[in-house]
Amino acid sequence: MIDRKEIIDVLSDYDLTKTTIGVLASHSALDVCDGSVEEGFNTHAVCEKGRERTYCEYFKAQRYNGKVMRGIVDSVDIYEKFNEIIKTENQQKLRKRNVIFIPNRSFSSYCSIDEIEDNFKVPIFGSRNLLRSEERGIEKDYYWLLEKAGLPYPEKIDSPEDIDCLVMVKLSHAVKKLERGFFTASSYAEFKKKKDALIKQGIITKEALAAARIERYIIGPVFNLDMFFSPLEEELSKIELLGIDWRFETSLDGHVRLPAPQQITLNESQITPEYTVCGHNSATLRESLLEDAFELAEKYVKATRKYYQPGIIGPFCLQTCVDKDLNFYVYDVAPRVGGGTNVHVSVGHPYGNTLWRKPMSTGRRMAMEIRRAIEQDRVAEIVT
Repeated sequence: MIDRKEIIDVLSDYDLTKTTIGVLASHSALDVCDGSVEEGFNTHAVCEKGRERTYCEYFKAQRYNGKVMRGIVDSVDIYEKFNEIIKTENQQKLRKRNVIFIPNRSFSSYCSIDEIEDNFKVPIFGSRNLLRSEERGIEKDYYWLLEKAGLPYPEKIDSPEDIDCLVMVKLSHAVKKLERGFFTASSYAEFKKKKDALIKQGIITKEALAAARIERYIIGPVFNLDMFFSPLEEELSKIELLGIDWRFETSLDGHVRLPAPQQITLNESQITPEYTVCGHNSATLRESLLEDAFELAEKYVKATRKYYQPGIIGPFCLQTCVDKDLNFYVYDVAPRVGGGTNVHVSVGHPYGNTLWRKPMSTGRRMAMEIRRAIEQDRVAEIVT
């Protein structure tokens, strides 16, 4: 792991009055760039060839006398593959632009976690060491952290033969790098039937299945809690709820739109839904549940500060289900900007807006924290 002092040394060569906010051009990059522009920063997107037009054409920024009149992306680098950002000469380009980099899930998926931890010598806003905790199955993954924090999560089933109720089988997709090969089963017989069909269709592999996590399915709505922790705040709560989102998933959402008689006529290649995220929508919680949501965040923050020093910095997302008795279960954790925060772009979210009395997206809240750190000469406290 790069020593934090080394990153602070890099910062010493920056002209912070010309700070640029950088991001990998995928996932939540539009939210990052939009919020950064709102707070007066220039933006820089690192693109992969063939996927760049969204950023260098359709959302390209146009400025007059420094003021953005249209778009949100000021400059781009375009590489054959995203992971070329790790090359020494490409890191130097970012440092010359005085880039503070916002990590998203695409960054930690397309680039090696080892490379990010050991070789990416660009200041990262947030917790560099926590990115690894998203890798299910490692010794100290987010399930380990949830257990240490005393947070509720779906019960693990040790073996397929032990399935005695509806479960979710969690594993990676065989083809789609960032997506899931998840499937449900309510018995060992159903598990075998589905896994054989999905392997045959090339959706999952035997190797991935061997490392899959099986857990009891929580029947209830999904709420992704888009939270923020501010190390700079000294008077009010350091923890903020900025927004809540939920997902559109293919082909699951197509299945639930079909009447039951049509569902049972689907053939083998159609019958088992996939869980590929293709969009998000905004949600709110009933007010009596908000304190419970904050309690989840408090426990998570406390655990990260104990076991992953310096702990979470900036945005994080607790992905939860709520059961029939209004109990929360955390089924996934994003220790960085969440994938659904583009629902906040430009308009913010009811919770963030209410708290800050202006449109406040996750992207803008990050930029505001960076601006605040620059003004208070405390940037070293928010980067790793």
